[in-house]
Amino acid sequence: MARASKKTYMLGVGLDGDGHFRYTRGENFHLVGGSQETHKVLQEKAIKINEQLSKKGKSLEQVGAEEFQEIAHKAGLQPIPPQKKLPGASNNS
Repeated sequence: MARASKKTYMLGVGLDGDGHFRYTRGENFHLVGGSQETHKVLQEKAIKINEQLSKKGKSLEQVGAEEFQEIAHKAGLQPIPPQKKLPGASNNS
């Protein structure tokens, strides 16, 4: 039996809310939660990332972490700085 190809998704989560449940699904993204304004921003960022992927002629599965970060930055997302290890924290990540 042929093995199914791996599918990669972006997940956007809006942490603020206004009492309404919002969920948007695209070919390669799922967006959940947030106020109306926050959810709209999540949608715009997902669309912009997909536009950047299209310009490169690539799918989400075809880009590595570094290239994805570059694409996300061009789409207006801010990078998340690496987390510092807390003193006494395990090095097994």
